[in-house]
Amino acid sequence: MSNVVPLLRPRPAPDAAARATASVVSDLVTIAEQLHDIGARAAALGRPRGEAERTVQMVLDAVTSIERALDTITDGGDYVPF
Repeated sequence: MSNVVPLLRPRPAPDAAARATASVVSDLVTIAEQLHDIGARAAALGRPRGEAERTVQMVLDAVTSIERALDTITDGGDYVPF
């Protein structure tokens, strides 16, 4: 007979699908951050105003697409992989 209660129980290992999803989410967040930086650098290139605006807009459109993909893969941002 034992009256010892274990305080820490080992967690089950997350399944492969959860790990893969978390990896994709992490990669998409990294890409979105990089695109924000690229847009800021593109704006500072000293190109003609119209060209700079189009370039930055296209980069922002790419960020928006990635954010939509993140919303889809995380069910609107409510994603807890483990």
